[in-house]
Amino acid sequence: MSIKRKGHPILVVVGPTASGKSGLAVRLAKRFGGEIISADSRQVYKGMDIGTAKVTQREMGGIRHHLLDVADPKKRFSAGRYRDLARAALDDIARRGKLPIVCGGTGFYIDALLGENVLSDAPPNEALQKRLSGKSPAQLLLALKKLDPKRAKIISKSNSERNNARRLIRAIEIASSGKRPIVPPPDRLYMPFFIGIKPSPAELKKRILDRLEKRLGQGMIAEARRLHSRGLSWKRMDELGLEYRYMAGYLRGRLTEKEFKEKLATEIWHYAQRQMTWWRRNKKIKWFEPDDIKNIGRSIKSRLT
Repeated sequence: MSIKRKGHPILVVVGPTASGKSGLAVRLAKRFGGEIISADSRQVYKGMDIGTAKVTQREMGGIRHHLLDVADPKKRFSAGRYRDLARAALDDIARRGKLPIVCGGTGFYIDALLGENVLSDAPPNEALQKRLSGKSPAQLLLALKKLDPKRAKIISKSNSERNNARRLIRAIEIASSGKRPIVPPPDRLYMPFFIGIKPSPAELKKRILDRLEKRLGQGMIAEARRLHSRGLSWKRMDELGLEYRYMAGYLRGRLTEKEFKEKLATEIWHYAQRQMTWWRRNKKIKWFEPDDIKNIGRSIKSRLT
């Protein structure tokens, strides 16, 4: 790989869930001499494989992957922790002359890695979390406004952010802690460029349904049951969201099999829409159809030579 521009390049592959990001990243890593840094807020957890559609050893095709299976699902994993581990991996990959390829659907993690987010080292406040857990996003935003009007104003501009109760609670935690947020300095060592893949809505819905059926056939329910038997509480499973939230409901008898499948498929589709809302803010992303490999390759090659 010949690099003529200042700063080591980072390829960032983004797109909605089930769009084919992981497979594309492996193909690009093979072609351009890269290694992959996962940017998925649930694939960091050990044992959560089928439910998160974690890339398998076979699917990796010999390409080294980083930031998979680095945390205990019983414990929360923060964006700050992700940033630190991912930057260490990024530095290691670049030092060895490889192309770092960041691939995943958690935009908040990618922004944290690239210095686009304001984070904090304020510790979790479990008592506060418990007190706020029953409040609606609108109520949480109002509470945040009283503590940190500037942060509340920023969050209120993003539909996905102002409706995300978990992130609102974290913002209230930070505002209540008295600790100042950490504003990351601009990172001049790296030069990120973004490739986005975006299937048509009809194609994405089909991909979501097909992948869900495939994972159910692979033993996704058994995986959730096994995690619970090893100490992962129903409450924690609910916090982990999407597949694990609905599997917990199904395993507890709160959903029929039909309700479970229908509600989960709908929620995954809504999640994909929220992901796209997040990515639309980034005007640097160059979007392609999933099978447009030729033009994707040309675009990347133009940035590396």
